[in-house]
Amino acid sequence: MPGENLTREEAQQRAELLTVDGYEVDLDLRPAVAPVGPQPFRSQTTIRFRCARPGAATFVDLIAPYVQSVQLNGTSLDVAAVFDGSRIQLDGLQAENVLVVDAQCAFSRTGEGMHRFADPEDGEVYLYTQYEPADARRVFANFEQPDLKAPFTFSVTAPSDWLVLSNGEQRGAPEQHHDASATWHFEPTKPISTYITAVAAGPYYYVNDRYQRTLDDGSSLDIKLGALCRKSLAKHFDPDDIFTVTKQGLDFFHDAFDFPYPWGKYDQAFVPEYNIGAMENPGLVTFREEFVFRGKVTEASYERRANVILHEMAHMWFGDLVTMEWWDDLWLKESFADFMGALALARATRFKDAWITFANQRKAWAYRADQLPTTHPITADIHDLEDAKLNFDGITYAKGASVLKQLVAYVGQDAFMEGARRYFKRHAYGNTRLADLLSVLEETSGRDMKTWSRSWLQTAGVNVLTPQVTCDAGGRVTELVVHQEPASDAYPELRPHRVRVGLYHRRDADGALVRYAQAEVDVTGPRTTVPELVGQTAPDLVLVNDDDLTFCKIRFDERSLRTIREQLGRIEDPLARALCWSAVWNLTRDGLMPTGDYLDLVLRYAGEESGIGVLQSLHQQAGYALAHYAAPEHREAYAAKAAEGALRELRRAAPGSDHQLAWARFFASTATAEPELQLLEQLLDGQARIDGLEVDQELRWSFLLTLAAKGRADASRIAAELSRDNTASGKRWETRCLAARPSAEVKAKAWADVVDSDELSNALTEATISGWAQPEQRGLLAPYAGQYFDVIERLWRDRSIEIGMAVVRGLYPGLQDSAETVAATDSWLAEHPSAPPALRRLVLESRDDLARALRAQRCDARV
Repeated sequence: MPGENLTREEAQQRAELLTVDGYEVDLDLRPAVAPVGPQPFRSQTTIRFRCARPGAATFVDLIAPYVQSVQLNGTSLDVAAVFDGSRIQLDGLQAENVLVVDAQCAFSRTGEGMHRFADPEDGEVYLYTQYEPADARRVFANFEQPDLKAPFTFSVTAPSDWLVLSNGEQRGAPEQHHDASATWHFEPTKPISTYITAVAAGPYYYVNDRYQRTLDDGSSLDIKLGALCRKSLAKHFDPDDIFTVTKQGLDFFHDAFDFPYPWGKYDQAFVPEYNIGAMENPGLVTFREEFVFRGKVTEASYERRANVILHEMAHMWFGDLVTMEWWDDLWLKESFADFMGALALARATRFKDAWITFANQRKAWAYRADQLPTTHPITADIHDLEDAKLNFDGITYAKGASVLKQLVAYVGQDAFMEGARRYFKRHAYGNTRLADLLSVLEETSGRDMKTWSRSWLQTAGVNVLTPQVTCDAGGRVTELVVHQEPASDAYPELRPHRVRVGLYHRRDADGALVRYAQAEVDVTGPRTTVPELVGQTAPDLVLVNDDDLTFCKIRFDERSLRTIREQLGRIEDPLARALCWSAVWNLTRDGLMPTGDYLDLVLRYAGEESGIGVLQSLHQQAGYALAHYAAPEHREAYAAKAAEGALRELRRAAPGSDHQLAWARFFASTATAEPELQLLEQLLDGQARIDGLEVDQELRWSFLLTLAAKGRADASRIAAELSRDNTASGKRWETRCLAARPSAEVKAKAWADVVDSDELSNALTEATISGWAQPEQRGLLAPYAGQYFDVIERLWRDRSIEIGMAVVRGLYPGLQDSAETVAATDSWLAEHPSAPPALRRLVLESRDDLARALRAQRCDARV
């Protein structure tokens, strides 16, 4: 539609013209349970706003199948003349205006706007909203940009036996109607942006609690806490753990920010078919319901859930209370939430090793994103909403958070926190730019933040830091130098890095690698000496970014690399060990370490890894390396070694432990040989058992997926498993298993289901693509490589952006790992210069992943 992709310039012009005083939104959601299937729902919106230039024109955003009426200042407008499908034109504005829009809006199956889900287990219908960056206009008429904040007053009509929630507190009892429906009225919100308004409605299971605290000034807080999920998930729900983390987070952020939680209640909704991890709607945070664990999971899963809870809580201040003007400064909320979430996790909860997880997992995401040809500065140049959607990436989140960790090292923790406190008090309920934050940090730290910002926030690429050690004949360090390399010719910036350089050697008593000396230094320019370490005993290992203060790729001198190869598992400090694992993974991705060597390290040392989160990352990375980085002639042998090693560690792991469960999942993903596949079948059928391993429903599906992909589980076997687990999760697993079967007919059907039809929901689209793209089925997938380039423009045009992103990424023929696929991609890019920039970005990133895989394969082939 012509006006659906709002540009930054349009938003700036509208912000200069308008001040919004308030919204009143009335939604009638009863059609969600209509006997003939969901019909559009009625959305009536009243907007009160002022215009700086009376007589001027503007537009209001609305994506709806039908608009019944539009009234501006009491005058009815011709809907056909003013509504084009995504915008309503408003001419002749007065100084003060009242706009009333009565529309029929559509329920969504893509997780955008008002998503409708029918539970296959009991038939119950659930609704929730998801808007970021600009899908509130699918539910009600509004000025859809973050800097036109206003109070919102919602009223929602729905079946009377439902639970209905919004951002604000419920005002009185629901108003009952004669048709077994009711209307819920909610208190006005404080001024917020459109994209964080929210509604959840359905027969949700709801648990409540309270957070109470006396503040330093003598005032008290009494916050109503709620947690909700679908009724059929209630038996798996663990609200006590959720509330524990929530209260710990509220304690931490009140102490850190010195600004009381401003949004009244605090509900947390775990909702089905959610596209993202969670969303920071004030007063009604939404999460993907996969955080309600249906079976046994490792402690790493609880840590991840806690991290997401705290990330969203940090947004109550960074993002909701103070919001960026436009999506250029998305990092002002996401980077801070990522950093503060990890900090709160480590400081306030039982997950004291949160920074180890951050170093090993979040930064891996950032390193990949910052080496793509589409990398961008943390403060990005966002032209329009499609750009904004793609910038919820590893740069904005994980690199931004990593850089904030470096900022804390640069200005000091106290100065950083005091800067945050002043920032909130100065800009509460307003909108900001980068300069607003830098100014308060300059005040509190006395540092030149503009120079720091230019280096870290306004340039792209990841630097490489490598140590060089010179020792005398007596085995003493005479010089230690840190060499800094630019990211590439395209990104030549050499940044200032505040780092700690650690020296490690083998301890005589037990052979463990331990740190015996450390120095903190500012690395600037291409060469920095570390005089504090001169005279130390020659180290077995030099770790440049000890304690992980900065964002960089670390390399090793020759002796250190030899130590890593021989003793990685003997590094005593878990954070140092995680940093070394991260470094060897980067060496593998960069084609500097053969894939076989990396896999050998994992199979030799991962069994000794104490951190369950690190172990699961190693499994994930090893699986990716097997599929993409192994030279074709080595794949079969590597896969056999991986499965053999996984089974060995599975049998060695402590019965019932997290490590045993992690190795069971890795074994299932790598099993190839006949005895291994037979063992999976026997574990499924109860004919075999491994002491302490509970083969629950989620693990059963993991085993069955492998068997389906290997041609050992047909449609009837998969249907039988669904009959055991006829749930939303079971349906997703069934869809994935069916698409994974090694048959040309199966692949053709899965392709058609995704490409030629839009009947699948977002969750089932994702499951179909995941099952379809099996690495060992390259031959079956080969015919679709050419078709991909024929259909992606149409798909991008006809599908929602969320579905378009999933399809363009998921169906890219990266498993056809050859120069021909790279050439085909280059041809498409050359022949489609005017394709939407966001679509070109997705294709370019997929091409880069493939080119990197080919480089890694060439390195591995030389072994």
